[in-house]
Amino acid sequence: MSTKIKGIAASDGIGIAKAYLLVMPDLSFDKVTITDPDAEIDRLHQALDTSVEELKTIKDRAEGHLDTEVLTIFDSHIALLTDPEMIKQIEQLIQTQKINAEQALKQVTDDFINTLEAMTENRYMQERATDVRDVTKRILSHLLGKALPDLAGINCPVVLVAHEVTPSDTSQMDKKYVKGIITDLGGRTSHSAIMSRTLEIPAVVGATDATKKIQNGEMLILDGETGEAISNPNETELQDYQQQAQHFELQRQEWAKLVDAPSVSADGRKFEIASNIGTPTDMADVLKVGADAVGLFRSEFLYMDDSQLPTEDEQFDAYKRVVKVMKGKPVVIRTMDIGGDKQLSYLHLPEEMNPFLGYRAIRISLQRQEIFRTQLRALIRASKFGQLRIMFPMIATLEEFRQAKTIFNEERQKLQADDPGIGDDIKLGIMIEVPAAAIFAEAFAKEVDFFSIGTNDLIQYTFAADRGNECVSYLYQPYNPGLLKLIKHVIDAAHQEGKIAAMCGEMAGDAVALPLLMGMGLDEYSMSSSSILRTRSMMKSLDTTKCAELVDHVLDNALTNEDTQKMVKAFLK
Repeated sequence: MSTKIKGIAASDGIGIAKAYLLVMPDLSFDKVTITDPDAEIDRLHQALDTSVEELKTIKDRAEGHLDTEVLTIFDSHIALLTDPEMIKQIEQLIQTQKINAEQALKQVTDDFINTLEAMTENRYMQERATDVRDVTKRILSHLLGKALPDLAGINCPVVLVAHEVTPSDTSQMDKKYVKGIITDLGGRTSHSAIMSRTLEIPAVVGATDATKKIQNGEMLILDGETGEAISNPNETELQDYQQQAQHFELQRQEWAKLVDAPSVSADGRKFEIASNIGTPTDMADVLKVGADAVGLFRSEFLYMDDSQLPTEDEQFDAYKRVVKVMKGKPVVIRTMDIGGDKQLSYLHLPEEMNPFLGYRAIRISLQRQEIFRTQLRALIRASKFGQLRIMFPMIATLEEFRQAKTIFNEERQKLQADDPGIGDDIKLGIMIEVPAAAIFAEAFAKEVDFFSIGTNDLIQYTFAADRGNECVSYLYQPYNPGLLKLIKHVIDAAHQEGKIAAMCGEMAGDAVALPLLMGMGLDEYSMSSSSILRTRSMMKSLDTTKCAELVDHVLDNALTNEDTQKMVKAFLK
């Protein structure tokens, strides 16, 4: 008998194949008294060295098809494996207590994990406990001679079923065989979801107990658009979804024909559909889908990819590469958005009770001006090679924007002493992600050149709900009428001053949100490159006048997120 499992739709498409459970081997062991501590320490170092080499291999395999944000996680795991303090503590336990390496490893890492998890007011440090656990499992697997799951060894079609999919898992996936992913944990903006969309693999996340309900090897259907999965489907269900999968593949082939097509509505209104990128290496995907612009270059990954601050020239080279590749199309580069869940060990930022609401993004830039000025100089220099725009993140007040603009003007003036006119064409904008800035958008619109609405953070701040916390994932409500009114207010405020209103959060590539955003007159939609052609195709079928009527209908009548979804789906039929 078939079983239905409900989760969160994370990446479009239909996956049909046998389930492959990502299960850990039994890493249990007994505490053993040893007689040769030196030999035991040798065992420990062999396991550490093998683990480091294994992670380096996984990272090398991943480079080129995973973004820098994901790759840096491997670096942090390697740093843990080579941490002299941790290794020293394990060695001392082996020598003083005469215990086996497995037991010494467990005692030391348990202490680390307990200390980190006790930091209840610091989510970033709590999440590092997961890193320590992951690394401990890897070391133990080599001490015990038991192989961890080998995704790279899969040689037939499967749907992956996991508690959580890690970056190291993703790096080993072969798209040819992985037909879908379903996880117990995660939300639409989690790493698992974003990576699935990047790799164009259908995915359902946050399914809570998928690993308990689904048996290894049984047939599994996964619908990445509805967020549903069916284990052990009957013949009728199987045939129905096979037809849907064929239809989706035909759609994908049709979308591919739109690479060089303009992004226009059915009634001829032109929009921009842009790509979000993390590094210059992402530009291959941007060109492949014919993006109209780069709507968000997350420059912080240049800072996260090293053990020290990038120099002005290093940044200039990266920005110049992207701007030149786009050949005159707009490139929006966000200044360093460090803080929250993106930390730099070498910056020595203070520990905070709530880093997402603390010292981050523009707040760091305005206080650590030497870092900010270096970045602005690199950006101004790169502007000679194309249409570069600068966007300041996490702006909450007009004073912050004015201060950032003053610093920009000072650095531009210095550079113009040797290069007259450099940077004169740069447009300055802000991310609208703090509700106070959204509410006060009319005043900001008089002073900025453009807005880009960062819905991932705007939603979490509007609903006071951490977007990484599964317990409150129900509050990720992009179609909530209250949020929609806030977004419309921002767009209207921009247009009243003749300014561009863009969006660079996950909502920009959302099929349900698209007719609403078009009806509100949003000018630019920036998203994962893998979503661009589908969005361009859907846009061609929508009339903006009718979309505007839909917006009025929704804002007049909808009371909940679900109300809006029903109204939009009825409209699209």
